[in-house]
Amino acid sequence: MTHFDTSRLAEVQNQLTERGIDVVRLGYADIIGTDRGRDLLVNRFARTAGSGVPFCRSVYGTTPQGDVVDFEGGTSAGLPDIVAFPDLDTLQPIPWEPGVAHCIADLFDPDGSVSPESPRAVLKRVVDKFTELGIRPLVGPELEFYLLEESEQSPSGWRRYGESPGNVYVSGLRGDPENVLLSALRTIGDYGLEVVAANHEFSSGQFEINLWHSEALDAADRAHRFKAAVKELARARGKLATFMAKPFNDEGGSGFHLHFSAWSEDGNIPLFDDPESPDGLSDLARHAVAGILQHAPALAAVSNPTINSYKRFGPDTLAPWLIDWGLDNRSAMVRIPPERGGASRLELRLGDASANPYLAIAGLLAAAYLGIRDKLAAPAPLEGYGYDPSRSPKLPASLDAALNALREDKAMTGLLGEQFTRTFDAYKRNEIERFNRFITDWEFREYTYHL
Repeated sequence: MTHFDTSRLAEVQNQLTERGIDVVRLGYADIIGTDRGRDLLVNRFARTAGSGVPFCRSVYGTTPQGDVVDFEGGTSAGLPDIVAFPDLDTLQPIPWEPGVAHCIADLFDPDGSVSPESPRAVLKRVVDKFTELGIRPLVGPELEFYLLEESEQSPSGWRRYGESPGNVYVSGLRGDPENVLLSALRTIGDYGLEVVAANHEFSSGQFEINLWHSEALDAADRAHRFKAAVKELARARGKLATFMAKPFNDEGGSGFHLHFSAWSEDGNIPLFDDPESPDGLSDLARHAVAGILQHAPALAAVSNPTINSYKRFGPDTLAPWLIDWGLDNRSAMVRIPPERGGASRLELRLGDASANPYLAIAGLLAAAYLGIRDKLAAPAPLEGYGYDPSRSPKLPASLDAALNALREDKAMTGLLGEQFTRTFDAYKRNEIERFNRFITDWEFREYTYHL
């Protein structure tokens, strides 16, 4: 049973051959955003992809250490298949691997129904809700990451690349002594990801590359590919790029900020703009902000999806700690940049770089949609510097608390999908259980000598 139009496969196969591409890497995001896939020979591409490419469904739940977490329809169901079909509009040659093109897959159960665990499918469901309202959501992702180099002196075997303080927003060899960032910017720029700028961030070895805004699904596709590309290019130089939320005690964390705007169905009218209002924001924008604030505890589960994520939060971290919003205020969870007109948008600063882009964007849009649908009223915006818990409620302080909030938020789970939410919850509860059984370096240092 096929789930997409197969009529283009032979034509695409011929086009790839003419371009000297002999392998298609068919990939998709698992629960944590790792790109899983198979390499398909182009000379048999139409035949192979025409009936779908099978994968074991339980791969969704594979942990970073290689364990397989059981979930509904997974291991306990006998490790059944899912079937991947290429979204041919996403075919993109990989600049650093000559002869290889990457293609993002849509995933189905063998009976033809959409695979409920697919993060891409979760986002599509939420975007469809905006379509019903006649709204086109646009998203611009911003991702920070650390670049590490090998070190025999470090217990982990890695140290921060280009170690030196005070290099925020510097360019050139001063903060990037081997021009790794510049090289990555150029290479990724040839990968169709619409990257526009790069800079050294606050911490040593920390960088940011910005992606242009586009429709929500395309933005998530590009962010997913971007993370994989940065890590691959680092590997090629013998380095390690990590999107871990907070890899170091003595440096800040890495954020995943999302700029979100809403447009009319034809894409001509910016729906967050209102020149007649005192602050230039429309009622629709305020409803969206209110929805994000109301559903922020549940949103944290997909925007801050690891145990480590919650070590990034806190006062004076430039990472959100409280549930608030402000006009051009970077200490708020939701910031409204100063531009208006076609640039009217909100910036969600909640997420960290470990988040799966499909799920982070789906969570943002789901919360905003609920605010718009229910016409929620936003509170007064934050004035001055934030991080005062007497003025605003706190975000969840742990992954466990965020998962509880997601499970209890029936409106959010209804949009993201009940089965997906159960799978996500099962996977993340396993992560917490494994962590709670593990003896950390901190515990050994803290207790062994005196106790």
